Amino acid sequence: MDSGVERKSVAFYTLGCKVNQYDTQAMMEQFESRGYRIVDFDEKADVYVVNTCTVTNLADRKSRQMIRKAHRTNPDAAIVVVGCFAQRSAEEAMKIPGVKLVLGTQDRHRIVDLVEQAQSTGEVVVDVKDIMKAKEFESTPISSYEGRTRAILKVQEGCNQFCTYCIIPYTRGPIRSRHPQEVLEEARRLAGAGFKEIVLTGIHLASYGMDLRKELEGVNLVYLLEGLNSIEGLARIRLGSIEPNFITPEFVEGIQKLRKVCRHFHVPLQSGSDTVLKRMKRRYTTEQYSQAIGMIRESFPDAAITTDVMVGFPGETDAEFEETVSFVQKIGFSRLHVFQYSRREGTPAAEFPNQVPARIKEERSRILIDVGHRMARRYMEGFVGRVEEVYFEQESPYGPQTYEGYTQHYIRVVANSQGDLKGQILKVLLKEVRNDYMVGKVQNG
Repeated sequence: MDSGVERKSVAFYTLGCKVNQYDTQAMMEQFESRGYRIVDFDEKADVYVVNTCTVTNLADRKSRQMIRKAHRTNPDAAIVVVGCFAQRSAEEAMKIPGVKLVLGTQDRHRIVDLVEQAQSTGEVVVDVKDIMKAKEFESTPISSYEGRTRAILKVQEGCNQFCTYCIIPYTRGPIRSRHPQEVLEEARRLAGAGFKEIVLTGIHLASYGMDLRKELEGVNLVYLLEGLNSIEGLARIRLGSIEPNFITPEFVEGIQKLRKVCRHFHVPLQSGSDTVLKRMKRRYTTEQYSQAIGMIRESFPDAAITTDVMVGFPGETDAEFEETVSFVQKIGFSRLHVFQYSRREGTPAAEFPNQVPARIKEERSRILIDVGHRMARRYMEGFVGRVEEVYFEQESPYGPQTYEGYTQHYIRVVANSQGDLKGQILKVLLKEVRNDYMVGKVQNG
């Protein structure tokens, strides 16, 4: 800086979901606007911000590990613990050596002031409010994503579903939607900065607009997508997770007209057994789920359908697990994210009887992951010989002068090129499947 005073440095580490990734970018920009320089988390910094996750026991453990790692890197640094772990376990977080600020899932717009307050007083500052009283979306706008070609755009916060296994409604609070005008302004800003694809994200994305309807009649996710679809310079809009009971004929008909919306739908399943779904309080049956996917495929026959499946939910029998395996194979997903049930204190399922032993969860996880790999390969094989547009994002590790990117169906494609392809959307002939990606050839003209 002109004064000759060395700028303070700050480093970030993000755990968990895309919402957290957005929140980190927003906090990063706030520090930059106050004169801080951003450094790598492995470097010595004046401030370390760990944006935490608490969705599983493993997420808690990783959050604690990264906090301690920051303290080892620089014992004199101010460590900020922010996010879901901070919201849920503030007392535990404040006792970890080096922690100077514990900030929950609100007031992120005040983070720089709070850090500097903690540094000046020498006392640990805890800013964790009753999230269940949150009524409005907290606006923390962004203008870019350093080093990325796809931009995440957060449009919604909170969840009212209260599935019996999930801690997130208790750490993120009730649903709050971002005003559509503000969303469109940020999308224009990102498109102007060169981002051709944005990924819409939220804790419960499909509920977008439900809390705004008294103020803005007719606002829902399709309404927002219609606005985004008209933004010049934006080529793709990728949806985050959409619950099956929110997939209606009106929803599918609405997005059918929007050419920029990617034909990739992430529809969480969690279990293919109706009895397990009922214990999870998932609000749909396998038949209803199947109908939702059928609606998508009727309009978009080659749509990518990805999902999440949990194994080892309390009381899950061998027969119920087999029902899940059969149902997953019946639907034929393009990608499967398998995770093991994690007991979260404070949720109803934590008190359910017949908790499934770890070794059984491991075995069921292995079986489903294998099923998922086979389905993913089968889906990609259906695209061999087709020409698809690929948004190239980075150099590929599979050899010199190779680049990789994704089709709108979220198929990873690797292609050779003498020139730099990063940031370009190009037509590519998809030639063959290799492991978890396809080999393509860029088409001229």
